[in-house]
Amino acid sequence: MRDTKVLTLNDVKKIAAAAEQEALKNNWAVTIAICDAGGHALWMQRMDGAPMMSATVAPEKARTCVLSGGKPSKVFEDMVNNGRFAALSMPITPLEGGEPILVDGLVIGAVGVSGVKAPEDAQIARAGIAAL
Repeated sequence: MRDTKVLTLNDVKKIAAAAEQEALKNNWAVTIAICDAGGHALWMQRMDGAPMMSATVAPEKARTCVLSGGKPSKVFEDMVNNGRFAALSMPITPLEGGEPILVDGLVIGAVGVSGVKAPEDAQIARAGIAAL
């Protein structure tokens, strides 16, 4: 057996606050979602002015990261963009903006962001994770 870390509510609040600050600093209106290692929702906030669809997409980007064993969701977007259309049949959201939270090489959760350009979504997610 191995010991694993788990996200606490305090951890999630730190991640969310840092992600929100990154978005605000750049005047980006997004939805920020955080899930645990099982892909279950721990946090979601839709900032004022964020697209309605982002509230559905952001949690799925986070879930994609944990279902894939810790790959950023961009990996799957790249697969599809490079012609591997079979990836579309997997239970994932192949859009950049989902970033895994890794501790000692283990996935303990993920952050998904949606609402602006894909690289900007990922930038916000990474800023949140960096707060840990």
